[in-house]
This record gives sequence, C-alpha cells and structure tokens, in this order.
Amino acid sequence: MAISLSVVLLLAVILVVLIRGKNLKPGPAVVAMLFGFFLASSGMAPSINRFLNSIADSISAIKF
Repeated sequence: MAISLSVVLLLAVILVVLIRGKNLKPGPAVVAMLFGFFLASSGMAPSINRFLNSIADSISAIKF
C-alpha cells in the first residue's frame, strides 16, 4: 500500500509539473487520468499491480 500511494503522489506531482510547464494541456491530462482510472478497474489491474510490485521488489533488493 505504501508503494502504490507513493507512486500515485509521484505521478500526481509529475502531472502538475507538466501542466504548469505547458508541456501537457489540461484536456489530454484529463484523458490520461480517466484512462488510468478505468484501467485500474479492468481485468488487467491485477497483472499490472503484480508487475509493478515485482519491479519495486527488484529495486529494493539492490544492495549498495
């Protein structure tokens, strides 16, 4: 849960920066947010969640 919340916050910050920098217009931003919302409620959501969790686990397993 902590990983997904931090990813959501990171993506929200990136979205705000892109909109404020005029690199992304509000219309396409709304379409992108709606796409993500409906994708999260689709049958692909568990597969995407497992994929992102495996990437997060791989990154956390890296020892410096």
